[in-house]
Amino acid sequence: MADAPPELWLARHGDTAWTVSRQHTGTTDLELNEAGVDAARALRSKLDGRRYDLVLSSPLRRALDTAHLAGFEPEVEARLREFDYGEYEGVTTAQIHETRPDWDLWRDGSPGGETPDDVGRRMDEVIADIRDRAGERALVFGHGHALRVLTARWLGLPAAEGRRFLLGPAGVGVLGSEHGAAAVARWGV
Repeated sequence: MADAPPELWLARHGDTAWTVSRQHTGTTDLELNEAGVDAARALRSKLDGRRYDLVLSSPLRRALDTAHLAGFEPEVEARLREFDYGEYEGVTTAQIHETRPDWDLWRDGSPGGETPDDVGRRMDEVIADIRDRAGERALVFGHGHALRVLTARWLGLPAAEGRRFLLGPAGVGVLGSEHGAAAVARWGV
C-alpha cells in the first residue's frame, strides 16, 4: 500500500423510473431509463483518458449497466449496493412524512432496513480494500446514498454526514488527499 491513499473516482448510476419519481430505490433492481442510458454513455468522456488500477461496481444493474455503457468492465462488489430501505423501499420521502413528519434517513435509517452506520460499516470495508488493492487510482460505480456514505467515511466523518454530499444521477466525484489528509478533490463533475 502506498503512503498516500489512491485517488478515488465515484460515478453514480444514471436515471431510472424511480430516480425520476424520487422513490427510495435500494434492493429493487431497476434498469436505466432512456435518459439514464444517455447519461451513462456520456460518462465515458468524463472518465476516459485515465488509468484506473481498480474498477468496482455494485451488482445492481443500474450501476453495472452504467459502468458498461461508460466503457468499463468492473469487478462486482456486493458491498457497494445501495441502502436497504426496508419498509420504505419504493416510497418517497413525502409519502413517509405523511405518517412520520420528523423522519430523516440520515438520523433514523429505515424500519426493516439499514441505518447510515450499517452502510458505513460496509463502506469502511470497501475503503480498506481499495486502499490495499488500488495503486494510484480507483473507480467505483454505485448509488446516490451509498456513495455519499462512502465519501463521508473516506473523509473520516460519521456515516450520517453523507447527507452533505449531493451527487446527482450520472454525477462524478473525485476523492483524494492533500498532505496525507483525505479530501474532496472535485465534486459533481
